[in-house]
Amino acid sequence: MPDKEIKASPNREAFFISIVCLSLLVICPLSGAQENIMNSRELIDQLMKGIDNVKTLKYNLEISERSNGPVKSYESKVKLQCSPRKLYLNLNGTEVLWLEGVNNGNALVNPNSFPYINLNLNPYGSLMIGDQHHTIYEVGYDYFREIIAFNALQAGPDFDKIFLYKGEEKVEGKDAYKVIVLNEDFAFVHYKVKKEETLISIARRLRLSEYMIKERNPKIKSYTDIREGQDILIPNYYAKMTVMDIDKQYHVPLVIRVYDDRGLFESYEYRNLQVNPPIAPEEFTKDYKDYHF
Repeated sequence: MPDKEIKASPNREAFFISIVCLSLLVICPLSGAQENIMNSRELIDQLMKGIDNVKTLKYNLEISERSNGPVKSYESKVKLQCSPRKLYLNLNGTEVLWLEGVNNGNALVNPNSFPYINLNLNPYGSLMIGDQHHTIYEVGYDYFREIIAFNALQAGPDFDKIFLYKGEEKVEGKDAYKVIVLNEDFAFVHYKVKKEETLISIARRLRLSEYMIKERNPKIKSYTDIREGQDILIPNYYAKMTVMDIDKQYHVPLVIRVYDDRGLFESYEYRNLQVNPPIAPEEFTKDYKDYHF
């Protein structure tokens, strides 16, 4: 008896085509989709390398910092050479020039107000720091890199639960990755001050914010106003949540927003960012034509 001719139905043909297409996708995934797949660990590795590759920076920094209750906002213009470290910044008209190994470690400051003379100030002194969260030593990305690296070390096997990749977005027309560092067990813990410690030395060793420590210990009047054996409160992480927008080209932050248990603590937006631009040596001298020292 001759074999009967079997004709595939349209539904069966569609089924076979679908199977073939799925097989091809498994063997040869779409290149565009593959390129867009990222994870937080890769991004943090890129961030570390990106910051390590920075030699010079120019940018306008939009700053918002919680200071004695309310959040205060201001801007600064920054020129930075990383090694040897040289810094010029203009903070709402106040000019600061600091060069590593020069001027006995002091910063040359044109206050652009009374007493209308240039001042040589200790970068850790109260006149320099005021109500700001950071000293001129933290300008740029280096200390932020230390904070993120330390937080990654603290995270250990929970890295992917703490460092969260949240996709891509545009920042000032630039493509950026968004990453959130979430420390849900953020809290203040008791700490006994050791011999010769200051709030700044404690913060640097534990990668914390000295301003946050001072804010949470209102009886402390200055960063050196502590004594051996004193019991103070310090945070167990730099922040409860840090939100970063990381530039896709240079892998450095374009925006950093930091939150503690009270809300927004500080925010930094790097505008008109130039990574590794040429900066002439005379731009780190007080006689440069655009300065008013």
